[in-house]
Order: sequence, then structure tokens, then C-alpha cells
Amino acid sequence: MTINRIVRIVAGFFIMLSLGLAHFTGQADLSQLSWLWFTAFVGANLFQSGFTKFCPMDSVLKKLGVPENERGGC
Repeated sequence: MTINRIVRIVAGFFIMLSLGLAHFTGQADLSQLSWLWFTAFVGANLFQSGFTKFCPMDSVLKKLGVPENERGGC
């Protein structure tokens, strides 16, 4: 597993954990439609992309012609 994949897994997990903790302590109401569901979607995508290597944003950026790796770096 690469650093990039581990970072995605941990970041996604922390986003979903913070939403869950906020919900269960009464600081966020996830039973209502709100922008927090967008945050949950981003966290879930980060988490799953670490395991499956599929990221919707990667696909969009590739179609827009953004290069995958930097050239001439360190």
C-alpha cells in the first residue's frame, strides 16, 4: 500500500468519524438534509478510494488533461 492510499483512507475515516461524533453528541443533525451529507460523501469517497484505487475526481482531472505525475521534481 502506498502513502497516497493510506492518506486517503485515514483522511476519509477522520472526516466520517468527526461527522459521526458531531451527530451522536447532538452538535450536528444528520437526519436532516444538509450540506453535511456532502461532507459525508467526500469522506466516504476518500475512504473507499484508498482501498479500490477508484476516485471520481481522478477520472475527471484525467479527462481534462491534467498530468498524473509532476515531471522534473526532486
